[in-house]
Amino acid sequence: MRIAIAVASMMGLFALAQPTTGDVENGRRVFVKDGCYECHGFAGQGGRDGARLAQTSMPAPSFVRYVRRPAGAMPAFTQKVLSDQELADIYAFLKSLPAAKPGAEIPLLKNSRARQRGPV
Repeated sequence: MRIAIAVASMMGLFALAQPTTGDVENGRRVFVKDGCYECHGFAGQGGRDGARLAQTSMPAPSFVRYVRRPAGAMPAFTQKVLSDQELADIYAFLKSLPAAKPGAEIPLLKNSRARQRGPV
């Protein structure tokens, strides 16, 4: 019983330490200030060196974990560089961005695919 109470208390403290909401405008500012856009694009569209982040399906806790201990070439962003609140703000900004359009809805891609198939 004491263990259950201790675990519940620790979980409550952990929940209090985690920001629950983010500020989209501050997230946009921090995303640019800390250089996230350099690999992920200003609209989170991704690029040669960074994944698409706009409308990420990654849950917020997973996002924070990955930013703190990334795989591949991405540098780690410790709490000294980005606070938990700043990460919550960046996450809110990324979730506010429009989702990528399917290739069939992008005129340039749609037209190039039709040309590749040739005349009908």
